[in-house]
Amino acid sequence: MAKRSAPEVNAGSMADIAFLLLIFFLVTTDIATDSGLSRKLPPWEPDAEQEKVQIKEKNIFALTLNSNNQILLTSAGDSEVIAIKDLRARAFEFLDNGGGQGEDACKRCKGNRDPKSSDNLKKAVISLANDRLTDYKTYITVQNEIIAAYNDIRNREFKKDYPKLEMNFVEATEMYQDPVTDVKVKESLKEKLEAIKEVVPQLFSEAEAKRD
Repeated sequence: MAKRSAPEVNAGSMADIAFLLLIFFLVTTDIATDSGLSRKLPPWEPDAEQEKVQIKEKNIFALTLNSNNQILLTSAGDSEVIAIKDLRARAFEFLDNGGGQGEDACKRCKGNRDPKSSDNLKKAVISLANDRLTDYKTYITVQNEIIAAYNDIRNREFKKDYPKLEMNFVEATEMYQDPVTDVKVKESLKEKLEAIKEVVPQLFSEAEAKRD
């Protein structure tokens, strides 16, 4: 009896199917990204002497995160535990206080003008220290709230200085960073963004600030 020949499997389209599946998974799969903080580090100068800057105590908004994820705020000589939900408003109030007199007066500040709190936007410093056992999520949240307080003031000043643009500082930054934005528009935005950063500098320290 003659042996039956086994039918051949047409594998010609297998490569195409595998390629289509690869594209499908690349398009539909979410790629996890690590949360992080955007920081520009100073150049490393091992032989350079570090300059010690003395800051008035009233110009320091000192935050300490403990191992229980509680936030201790020390400002103007007083200490208290505050909730994360109140952090942005308290930081904004400190930065915008404008309690300085004479050369330290703040023309752009809209705050309470409390002489016991920060002098002006260019001298107000926010300091953050944390315990080794602080939760990373809490640490990131606190950082975000502090940056949001700076951005709230920068948004106000940007809209005040450039009302015709009909956008705020954050929106202008996003447009500047968008790769599809025209080069000339980017140059114009960069100049305006740098001007606002000069008016409202982000003096945020993650080391204990020295007091007078």
